Amino acid sequence: MSSSADSPGRPARRRLRPVRILTLAVFALAGLMFWLSFDTARGTNLRSDDSMLRLSDLIQERSNKNGTQDDRNATLRADVDGLAQRDNGSTKAADAKLRALEKDAGSKPVAGQGVSVTLTDAPPNATAKIPGVPDPQPNDLVIHQQDLQAVVNALWQGGAKGIRVMDQRLISTSAVRCVGNTLILQGRVYSPPYKVTAVGDRDALKKALNAAPAIQNYLQYVNAYGLGWKVDQHDTVTLSGYSGTVDLHYAQPVKP
Repeated sequence: MSSSADSPGRPARRRLRPVRILTLAVFALAGLMFWLSFDTARGTNLRSDDSMLRLSDLIQERSNKNGTQDDRNATLRADVDGLAQRDNGSTKAADAKLRALEKDAGSKPVAGQGVSVTLTDAPPNATAKIPGVPDPQPNDLVIHQQDLQAVVNALWQGGAKGIRVMDQRLISTSAVRCVGNTLILQGRVYSPPYKVTAVGDRDALKKALNAAPAIQNYLQYVNAYGLGWKVDQHDTVTLSGYSGTVDLHYAQPVKP
């Protein structure tokens, strides 16, 4: 089959030379640069934090919505529990087993003696409080994720029957995560000071806190730069049951 250039009656197509293509690309790039310069000259603030502020507002708004949903979920869960306690044909042994499972799962309140630990950021203008210690870096003055995790792990190690971080009860799937200087726990956002409360034998809990290597490391920063650390004892403390969702999400392999 012949090409269109060889067909009678049809003019041959003119091919663009490489030099022309390069020239067109240069003019297009120059036009884009002129447009960007014009947009910036109109007053666009290249160092503006507006986008970060909008993101922060969005996170806080979502946190507030999650808190409202948690309260609504707690009310519905109480209604479901009330209906479940009606005569449903179960035996006393089955009811006792169910109550034990609910207690282990953290969905029921737990009360007793316990301790609370409060961690606080150091003042932003803090300086070294011990001779010979270098001046602090910004990261030395804030609570980190590993600090909170160290407290929670030590309290579990000390035999805690239940733990609450801020106003939320921890369960087996709870994850203590920090982004920047904020705590994200079960869809809610918190700022320091952070308070961790545990129900259990007070002496055993305090012993576990003192023995944890990660906490010993944190206390060095407390002494050096003024990070906050406070342990309170309670004769009686009550932790409400977990009322959030218990749906599990897991990854699945991608099908080839």
